[in-house]
Amino acid sequence: MDNNIDSNVIEQTLEKKVDSAGRAYSTGKRKSSIARVWLKAGNGNITVNGRKEEVYFSSKSHRLLLNQPLVNTNRKTEIDVFCTVKGGGLSGQAGAIRHGISRALVNFEPELRKSLKKDGFLTRDSRVVERKKYGRAKARRSYQFSKR
Repeated sequence: MDNNIDSNVIEQTLEKKVDSAGRAYSTGKRKSSIARVWLKAGNGNITVNGRKEEVYFSSKSHRLLLNQPLVNTNRKTEIDVFCTVKGGGLSGQAGAIRHGISRALVNFEPELRKSLKKDGFLTRDSRVVERKKYGRAKARRSYQFSKR
């Protein structure tokens, strides 16, 4: 019962957070990648580090990943996305952009929070690479054993 009351209070306190140009901003993270994301009303253009998403992410799976929040909320053709991303590889960067888009969508349209939260887009994926240990080849793999 208390959880239901708390979630209703949280949803009521959310408000639209946009700047003077009508853009919503958020930061997304995944592995060692950090994405800064701006959303504004438009016609569905996505720009990553000054390049179109098709040029920056040649892999279709990465493009599908970062478009998930927009597709699930039916905003793919209504919102322009401009983002800068650094660190990590393409997979981590795509995940960071997805996280940033999700959080910026909540700032742009607070009523989308419930559906984005339910689908797990607002949760930061905290899995990172485990550090290498001394006396081992990698984090857990030992050196090859030799009898002779």
